[in-house]
Amino acid sequence: MTTFASVLPAIVSEARRRRVVMGVAFALIALAALVTGMLWPKKYEASTTILAQESSIISPLMEGAAAATGNKNRASIARDVIFSRKVMSEVLVAGGWMATHPSPVEQDRIIDGIKARTKVVTAHDNLITISYSDSNPKRTYLVTRELAQLFISESLASKQRESRDAYEFINSQVEAYRKKLTDAEDKLKAYRDSNDDARPGSEADTNARISQLRSQIETARMDLMERRSQEGSLAAQLTGESEVNTVQTTGGIYETQMADLQGQLDKLLLTYTEEYPDVVRVRHQMQDLRQQMAQDDQRKAAAQLSGTPIALDSRVQFNPAYQQIKTQLAATRASTAAAAARLGASEAMLQSELQRSARIASSENVTSELTRDYNVNRDVYQDLLKRRENARVSMNLDAEQRGLTFLVQNPAVMPLTPSGLRFMHFSLAGIALSLAIPLGLLFCAVRFDPRVRSVERLEQATGLAVLASIPFYPTPNDRRRDRLQNLILLLMVAGVGVVYLAMFWLRLKQ
Repeated sequence: MTTFASVLPAIVSEARRRRVVMGVAFALIALAALVTGMLWPKKYEASTTILAQESSIISPLMEGAAAATGNKNRASIARDVIFSRKVMSEVLVAGGWMATHPSPVEQDRIIDGIKARTKVVTAHDNLITISYSDSNPKRTYLVTRELAQLFISESLASKQRESRDAYEFINSQVEAYRKKLTDAEDKLKAYRDSNDDARPGSEADTNARISQLRSQIETARMDLMERRSQEGSLAAQLTGESEVNTVQTTGGIYETQMADLQGQLDKLLLTYTEEYPDVVRVRHQMQDLRQQMAQDDQRKAAAQLSGTPIALDSRVQFNPAYQQIKTQLAATRASTAAAAARLGASEAMLQSELQRSARIASSENVTSELTRDYNVNRDVYQDLLKRRENARVSMNLDAEQRGLTFLVQNPAVMPLTPSGLRFMHFSLAGIALSLAIPLGLLFCAVRFDPRVRSVERLEQATGLAVLASIPFYPTPNDRRRDRLQNLILLLMVAGVGVVYLAMFWLRLKQ
């Protein structure tokens, strides 16, 4: 197997023999790279970063009263906003392309080029980076700045349009439902005016009245039954009583009076002494009454002795119990008649209320339908009123830019150095390639050359040992030719170096 160490002497030998060719290749490659670097178009790139804020100080203060426009959607459609025809037309003016008055076809071609050189990257759903590259640094800066400004202005204008459109739509719905609510209210009012039983609360009043009348009827029936029973009882008692009462004789009266006086005396003696005037007075009355009783007994005894008939000295009066029962019976009969009248009146009113309840039930379906339409329209109308006020506040916030959600985090700056491959890159690449390509070709030529160039290769090929080798001895002509070739190689390398230094010096001067 051939190793690099075994091939290295052959490579050195071939390099010495073909040093002029290698020098020419070195110079051509180096100069070609230098020319390519000079002719390579410069590319300047500028970028700006816009922060789409998800919240602000005013957001929690207006929570529930205003609806904020979603920032995440704004960030996701940034590319559509920036690449819109309106924005691109403004960019053509800002970049100076319209100064030459290009045709519509040329404008489309320029716009396609601008879109190809423009990058829009969104990070974390709220950070938008706009990058633009061009061969002119000033135009790169102007276009990048204009893209950021146009994106922000278009986004704000879109927010304002969105808020205004939302408010106008909700306002139109409010007016439409206001008319529906008014019509439903007029229909319900007209039906209630034409039907007294369809007024609010009529059913509840009727049900309460029916319940009250039924309670009154039950009470009246119980009262009527009680009074009729009482009337029968009083009539039975009245038949068992006499209309008049006969009081006892005079002796009986005296005994009754004596018993009364004795009761008064016993009551007074419980509190007073025997000398108390009332006690003395009662005792005198009792004494007088005893005298009268004695006289009456003597008179009766004398009459019996003489055989003269004795007339009964009695008093006849009406029976008070009879009179009382008769009075109660008359009052009971009157109250019974009144209870019966109340019962009849209550039953009549109950029938009237039942008929009214039937009329209310028949009109309840129409009233329920009209009321349901009115309630639905009223609820929707009130909800739309709240939403309209919220939309009004949101529209005012967007109109006054109080809820600004876009902030230029990193503004665009003028690019001072081109991006991508520059002249220095081509120069360094040219030096590297001018060295690598000739050496690589030389190594390939030696490596794949079938000729025997070393003792080791000859021994490997023949399997025999080499006893001696004859070295090459140059002649004077060979030495002169070698010095000339070395001089030519040195001049080519020096020339390339001078050209490189001169170009670097010119670049630094610019």
